[in-house]
Amino acid sequence: MIHHLSIAARDPKHAAGVLAELMGGTAVPFPPNPGSFFALQLDEHGSGVEVYPAGTELQPGGATGGTFVRKDARGFGSTHFALSVATDADTVQAIAQRAGWQCFDCNRGPFHVIEVWVENETMVEILPPEYAREYLDFAHPGKVQAALAAAGTASARHQ
Repeated sequence: MIHHLSIAARDPKHAAGVLAELMGGTAVPFPPNPGSFFALQLDEHGSGVEVYPAGTELQPGGATGGTFVRKDARGFGSTHFALSVATDADTVQAIAQRAGWQCFDCNRGPFHVIEVWVENETMVEILPPEYAREYLDFAHPGKVQAALAAAGTASARHQ
């Protein structure tokens, strides 16, 4: 289980606030990295998303842990994650629209996701309850390996 992860945003406070709203949780400052915020789902798993200022890199720091280094911000990247939420699909889309973020209801074949593009640069696959059920059925240990082995390349998703 992934309990938390981090992404970068040009406005970490706003991005964390919108993610927290999608999760039905709250956003708080993240003191270890000034200017960062932690979107907390407030569930029994400690789920959350740390949102760092764009351009932040984590670098090895030895026994004291990773260090935060600021570099120039970049745009699109390959990092994304799927996030199950209690929020219904229509509300997810309304929240994303209010934030000015692109949002798309997508069929991945065995399951659906709502792609929410944080600041229109970082993709989060939001799974409202009905989508989460589809995903969990697909990701069941007895099924997922066979399903991925049998899947073809989705040419529409490649440039």
